[in-house]
Amino acid sequence: MSEPRFDVVGLGNAIVDVISPVGDAFLEEWDIRKNGMTLIEEPRAETLTQAAQGQEKSGGSGANTIAGVASFGGRTAYIGKVADDRLGEVFRRETLAEGVEFKTSPLVGGPATARSIIFVTPDGARSMNTFLGASVMFSPEDVDEDAVRNGTILYLEGYLFDREDAKAAFVHASEIARAAGRKVALTLSDNFCVDRHRESFLHLIRGHVDFVFANEDELLSLYEIEDFDTALAALQADTGVAAVTRSEKGSVIIGDGEPIALPAEPVGRVVDTTGAGDQYAAGVLYGLARGLPLAVCGRLGHIAAAEVISHYGPRPEVSYAELARKAGIEA
Repeated sequence: MSEPRFDVVGLGNAIVDVISPVGDAFLEEWDIRKNGMTLIEEPRAETLTQAAQGQEKSGGSGANTIAGVASFGGRTAYIGKVADDRLGEVFRRETLAEGVEFKTSPLVGGPATARSIIFVTPDGARSMNTFLGASVMFSPEDVDEDAVRNGTILYLEGYLFDREDAKAAFVHASEIARAAGRKVALTLSDNFCVDRHRESFLHLIRGHVDFVFANEDELLSLYEIEDFDTALAALQADTGVAAVTRSEKGSVIIGDGEPIALPAEPVGRVVDTTGAGDQYAAGVLYGLARGLPLAVCGRLGHIAAAEVISHYGPRPEVSYAELARKAGIEA
């Protein structure tokens, strides 16, 4: 097996985030579900974009995670679909500027580049309104096979799982990774993804995936179980390694032995929880790619999550590599 060029290769929705701080009254006025993700169509996206007048930044759950891995000093590539338009160029330019290889050809003559209009209330909750646009026009032909073969870990984003072509791309990419002797990771992304694709996710977890990322609610929904420990045991029986976040309770990582419970890193003030799970995954993935112990991987995840919730936006503003060094972690 050849030496990989990348630590982590991500495959997911290529989205531009439009982030705007608002009060709860704004959410009520515009009938926006608080602290969740709602799929919207292009006309609603245009209306909310105008209402938000927010800051435009490259986003998408998987892309945020890959940017986080790069901030740790990881070698990364991303595979995702944007349109041949202004926001597509914003995504491409910012992704490359972060040191992430991005070669997916843009969509011509179809839906616009995807966007997520994110309204952040003073309590730090984020309410996401997502137009998937070009991002879901993804098929096996869009998979960069060379990048997948040359990544230590292939990271699959559950949000991309709504179309049959995208499902086929997931399986195609994971088969390429496995054939090359690489590892495959999956994030469940959101409760609505789990509810819509439970059986497909379980099939992937049991047969095609080495690492699983979820939050507590997603885990309970996956197994339709109300008890956390019972659901965790079911997940441990189904996969090799999994990391489950529990908000202020920290996280639990499972492997061959007993579950490892890790506390959250202290944060002076929670400003915006957008991207917390994405950046936690970045830290864990970076640690796994570099062969660090599971407990250290989880600590890196919490360091990244603590940084990103201390400011607006889903990507790091401070070098994760420097934060890791200050914490005494070298990779």
